[in-house]
Amino acid sequence: MSTVTSSGLALFGAEPLFAQCLPLGQRNFPSWPRYEAAFRDIFARQYYTNHGPLAQALEQRLAQQLNVRHAMCVTTAGIGLALAAQALGLKGKVVVPALTYVGTAQSLAWANLTPAFCDVSPDTGHITADTVGPLLSDDVTGILGVNLWGSAFDVKGVSQLAENRGVALYTDSSHGFACEIAGKPIGGFGRLEVISFHAAHILGAAEGAVMCTDDDDLAAHVRNIRSNYGSGRPVPVGKTSNGRLSEAQAAIALMNLDDMPELLARNQRLYDAYGAHLTDIPGLCMVAPAGVSKTNHESLICRIDAEGFGLTRDALLATLAAENIEALGDHGIGSRRHEAITAVPALPYTQRWCESVLQLPLGANMDEDIVERIAARIRLAQRHARAIAAKLGA
Repeated sequence: MSTVTSSGLALFGAEPLFAQCLPLGQRNFPSWPRYEAAFRDIFARQYYTNHGPLAQALEQRLAQQLNVRHAMCVTTAGIGLALAAQALGLKGKVVVPALTYVGTAQSLAWANLTPAFCDVSPDTGHITADTVGPLLSDDVTGILGVNLWGSAFDVKGVSQLAENRGVALYTDSSHGFACEIAGKPIGGFGRLEVISFHAAHILGAAEGAVMCTDDDDLAAHVRNIRSNYGSGRPVPVGKTSNGRLSEAQAAIALMNLDDMPELLARNQRLYDAYGAHLTDIPGLCMVAPAGVSKTNHESLICRIDAEGFGLTRDALLATLAAENIEALGDHGIGSRRHEAITAVPALPYTQRWCESVLQLPLGANMDEDIVERIAARIRLAQRHARAIAAKLGA
């Protein structure tokens, strides 16, 4: 038996580290008794959607917790971003980072807007005033910022830039619930922010999102686009939609809100465990949360330097997949030239992030022992990098 085969790596025929796939994402879900009780109440009321009592209670709690005047829940974050672009009355082009989920940019199409893709900071992977500024031409009316991974972009600098140039700043803060910037909760910056309730995020509701703003007129516009139920005072809108959050989604979100202190504490423990076990691996570094005074630690992000590690990020992904460890690379639009997005320019720092970033499991399916086992397998892969690269042709 060869040295590599006896090393225990599944890529060379050994048993995988985990019998079933260990998934990414927070995947927070209430216990069955709590879930059952909440859904019995929904069925007893026979009120399933249309801005129901649970959706209203959720909006009130979120507005208070995020310290905003208006928290408006919708079916998905993608719908929330599309409604935001329409409600803001943007025209022409909107600057958006190319290091983001493709749906962020696609949301602009609903409002007949064109994305103007910008590069990101080489240090943080987020936009700054310097990366956005050169793209603010006369036909740009908005900036769609993105707060990734429990971190934040240069909100102060970009906000000042937007104000000076007379363009609207709004934000995809899908990853940002329970994070703070200079002591202020994410949700209350710029004209409007959208925070996701996708199962991958810390405040999961199976799906959904909340749109946050302190602007009364903008909130009225959003509510009238969202639906005719719970729309408040009527205002003229160019389009309407069906973006209502169901009572089922609201029930799950409310229970996860109750559990939030415990969920944040768990993420901190797991993050610290990764930090302890991933130290001193050549070519691998954990990306510390940037731009925030408080983070939710919902994502564990690393960068892989292929020369130092001995493998490309994609080769490491393949090695982990063989062990039934779901990991994620390439968060960016720019590196893929996504078929639904045209005219994405060559952006050097975005490209480097797309080629090196690695997201590891962290959430409800994890504990410190699993973290240690994943880290040990990454360390083992690095030691056998040459053989792995030869097998994969990498």
